[in-house]
Amino acid sequence: MDEARFTELALTNAANRAILAALPELGLADSWLVSGSLFQTVWNALTGRVPGYGIKDYDIFYFDPDTSWEAEDRAIRRGQEMFADLGAEVEIRNQARVHLWYEEKFGRPYPPLARSTEGIDRFLAPACMVGISASGEIYAPKGFGDVEDMVIRPNPVANFDADELARKAARWKEKWPEVRLVEG
Repeated sequence: MDEARFTELALTNAANRAILAALPELGLADSWLVSGSLFQTVWNALTGRVPGYGIKDYDIFYFDPDTSWEAEDRAIRRGQEMFADLGAEVEIRNQARVHLWYEEKFGRPYPPLARSTEGIDRFLAPACMVGISASGEIYAPKGFGDVEDMVIRPNPVANFDADELARKAARWKEKWPEVRLVEG
């Protein structure tokens, strides 16, 4: 699968198209629609399911050096208003803030990031490591092979959590039985 085919399939989901169209209006720097809403829409296309099947939420990453909770909360509230009629859960997270709360939530440190795409680099599996910007730029540091092949394998990064990957992979396998789990 190449970038053009990935984009074509990811955009069969009307929610993905609506979010990408609205990203500039949100006014969030370095913003990307990332991960599940993209690779799972592609899985749905590959398996003949409706585009939004099985998608839990739609994640938007952005990068704002203002790491205050208040600034992120304003962005989240703007997004909630903007996407209220979408009929989907949209989660907006400032990647500049992740290191401030990650250890408390997940029990291990997380390094400060310098841009949103570094957050994509740290997803649990290469199939998850995809993003599309409002301008149509694609970020997929591990390519699209695992997305196309419906393979989940560990991403051996510093914050890797085998239990979290197993939990997510079990949900994906339940929704998409075609998914194959492989060791690193």
